[in-house]
Amino acid sequence: MLIRDLVIIGGGPAGLTAGIYAARADLKTTLFEMGMPGGLAASTEIIENYPGFKEGVGGPELSMDMEAQARRFGLEVAFSGVEEIVKQDNYFVLKTDDGEFRAGAVIISTGAKPRMLQVKGEKVFHGRGVSYCATCDGALFRGKKVAVIGGGDSAVEEALFLTKFVEKVIIVHRRGELRATKYLQQKALNNDKIEFFWHGVPVEIIGEDTVSGVAVRDVRSDAVSEISVDGVFVYVGHNPSTELVKGMVDLDQTGYIITDDQMRTTTPGLFAAGDVRKKLLRQVVTAVADGAIAAVSAEKYLEGLR
Repeated sequence: MLIRDLVIIGGGPAGLTAGIYAARADLKTTLFEMGMPGGLAASTEIIENYPGFKEGVGGPELSMDMEAQARRFGLEVAFSGVEEIVKQDNYFVLKTDDGEFRAGAVIISTGAKPRMLQVKGEKVFHGRGVSYCATCDGALFRGKKVAVIGGGDSAVEEALFLTKFVEKVIIVHRRGELRATKYLQQKALNNDKIEFFWHGVPVEIIGEDTVSGVAVRDVRSDAVSEISVDGVFVYVGHNPSTELVKGMVDLDQTGYIITDDQMRTTTPGLFAAGDVRKKLLRQVVTAVADGAIAAVSAEKYLEGLR
């Protein structure tokens, strides 16, 4: 069994920042990440509201720099999964793809996954026209027509990104106006490549081998019409990744982890940071703040055990 002071699960901005602070505090720390470091930020083309970058900063670039910074201070990064966490006395036992670890404290920074529409055809055409990441798949639709489902910041940001490649983007939103920030709204409304289907909710994604359209219901009249598109990009919110700690922490009604202002959960030694926890605003800037606080709180907790 490998012994660590601290284990961080999740390598997004919160987890990487926690890793930077933990490593600088000389805590023996391993961060586990299943995919690409940076989480959702890594799949965002440009982040325009992160302080210090007057022209914005690329999500992949920022993520890679965060990882490199954390490694420079001595953080160990393991690209493998954690299967189970068990609290035993004053430490945690973690079953991972790399064997068992024992840690005095754990930070959960597993983030959130894109929420599915749960409509007919969505699963069938996932990867064949249905996507949850414009940065990943946008170039595959060069010169084509796509729909973006949603009206928040993520939906509008990705719609704007897609205009670099596609002929036309149709934003389908259940309301009569966007929920995105005014700045993003204006950019979208002024973009000639973006059209809007107001008061609409998708009821089916249509196609044979690949997507050929989406059926949309007007929430006012219940009338259903079909939009011909080659791709559907879904941005209707996220579901927190809390499967590992269910039964160990308190969750709110939507499944997010409840913490105090020091990122402490109801289990001593178990902390949460970033998009996985209940909070008003989920942005990179709030995630890095959470990560820093969680690491400092974990350090103080570990001092109390000695």
